[in-house]
Amino acid sequence: MITVESAFTTEIVENGDLLVGPWRSPKQMLQAQTYDSHASIHDDATAQKLGFRGGTIEGPTHFSQFAPLCERIWGRAWFMTGCLSAHYRSPVFEGEEVQAQIEKPKPGQTVCTIGMIKRDGTEILRGTASIDGDGSETALSHRLGELKPLTDPVILADIKVGMKTPRQAIKMDFDQNMGDLYPFSLADKLRVITEPSDYYSLEHNPWGRAIIPMEMLSVLFQYRAREDRLPVRGPAVGLFADQEIRLLRGPLFPGETYWVEREVVALSGSKRTESMWVRSTVFDADNAVVATMLLNGASMKDSYANYESEHKALYG
Repeated sequence: MITVESAFTTEIVENGDLLVGPWRSPKQMLQAQTYDSHASIHDDATAQKLGFRGGTIEGPTHFSQFAPLCERIWGRAWFMTGCLSAHYRSPVFEGEEVQAQIEKPKPGQTVCTIGMIKRDGTEILRGTASIDGDGSETALSHRLGELKPLTDPVILADIKVGMKTPRQAIKMDFDQNMGDLYPFSLADKLRVITEPSDYYSLEHNPWGRAIIPMEMLSVLFQYRAREDRLPVRGPAVGLFADQEIRLLRGPLFPGETYWVEREVVALSGSKRTESMWVRSTVFDADNAVVATMLLNGASMKDSYANYESEHKALYG
């Protein structure tokens, strides 16, 4: 086993009760994303039609900025059982600078509040970072318990809580294009990632092989999601509203085959969206659970052409 002192060279400062990372400008990599044969919220023209300034940067891109902060607090344990649990509050556009913050823990504390802001103070996300535990103390575990049930669904009219999908094999090689949903490779991401680390590309870490950054676990777990064929009506444009990624048995590795199955665990909504909360459970070759992801995919009502007519047909 090879060890190094730290995974990151990121400058971290103390500001009262917070550890604060540097200002970063994350890169937009999903301009060419397509699903259901149409462009996504990350395409400028599509986003502008829905009232956004331009194509948004995907939420889990921001998870990378928390990794150095969490490693500073928990060390190697962060890479073994780390969890980021976040409610996305505002979109970020390429060229904007954002900053990650985490509360300084008391001795033995394993759950800490996190936040991210823009230069003008706009809140990008809020949530928790944690290690160990059973997942019941994360930001989204609490948020799930406070959700109001979805009423009069249209896009999600045929979805029921408890629906499950068959297990799928997933893998991420360094130079593998990750498909229509993620039209880039791990190598492409590592060239522009906000917090570079030898852990991601060299063998100089405690595992003797490169590990997958947490933000790219979202890509890996969603790689074949469109094959699930859950009966969501569309086409409609969606966005990530809440997301939690949790490791249970150490990091995941490029080139390794894993298996994922999904379950609808909640439905919720707002004036503009219908939301499907899906928990992905990820297994290794020994059938052990190595990670989970909770994702709230919110579909924009205004992006579904048949919304009004189908709502009238369903509910009068």
